[in-house]
Amino acid sequence: MLQKFRGEIYCLLGALFFSSSGIVSKIVLLDEISAWRLTQARTTGAFLILFTFYIIFRRSELKPTKKELPWLLLFGLIGVALVQALYFVAIERMYVGVALLIEFTAPIWILLFLRFILKKHVPSGLWYAIILAFSGLLLITQIWNGLTLDRIGFIAAVFSAITLAGYFLIGDHLSKTKTTGAIAVWGFGVCSFGLVFIFPIWEYPIDALEKDLNLLGVFSNYSLPAWVLVLWIIVMGTIAPYLLTLAGLKILSASTASIFGMMEPVLAGIIAWWWLSESLTAIQLLGCLVVIVGIAIADRARQHTAKV
Repeated sequence: MLQKFRGEIYCLLGALFFSSSGIVSKIVLLDEISAWRLTQARTTGAFLILFTFYIIFRRSELKPTKKELPWLLLFGLIGVALVQALYFVAIERMYVGVALLIEFTAPIWILLFLRFILKKHVPSGLWYAIILAFSGLLLITQIWNGLTLDRIGFIAAVFSAITLAGYFLIGDHLSKTKTTGAIAVWGFGVCSFGLVFIFPIWEYPIDALEKDLNLLGVFSNYSLPAWVLVLWIIVMGTIAPYLLTLAGLKILSASTASIFGMMEPVLAGIIAWWWLSESLTAIQLLGCLVVIVGIAIADRARQHTAKV
């Protein structure tokens, strides 16, 4: 039975690991490690592990052409560094589930880019998706009450969605000539290299990694060293879900796998409710549902657009 549904299991586990890492990241961010420093630790760790694998077993896949190099650099800066840093800023200041829901409006930004920048035809379903998604965001933020969510966190989440759209667009362009794994190695590598100049590695707050952090919520009676949580984010929150999603994609169609990907904000909300007792009002829950429906419609429209 499990063998029959292994593709679905891979994708669901990938979404589960991604969403659970958001909770762990929030615990780390509540201490002395900034969003940018956590981004640096996550991307550098993921790069070193993946690079070691590729340099030993698939070295030829890493070599870029002159045309690929600028796009690989752009992918690392926008699709990796900014996406993660802005996401960390968002979850540091607001509920993880809400931050992820806003970030997952990326398919809508992609379609807007295709329609108004590239002047491509997009199906009419796009407009229904936009109306639904942004109506949902209004319900979540309850803007008529003076914006109940943290303003900086909300803005960071919106820009995280825009940069995530850039991640998909640039990644889609690069995937025509490079393997997904090689793109990831370059993305993590460029991000890590760039952050070294802004945040020198020799000034990294090592002392903060040695501190014991309270796990909060249902695990408030327990603590773990910060470096253990950061290692979890690198391995189980970055590399593992990435490989699981790839394994699922090999078995399922892209459209089916993308639906499982949209489970991430839902799972994050459930985990945050169970672990941290984060709760939403009835109106905000309705807004979450409306956003998810809008994203689903937009994602289907994007897939249709890619075929025409």
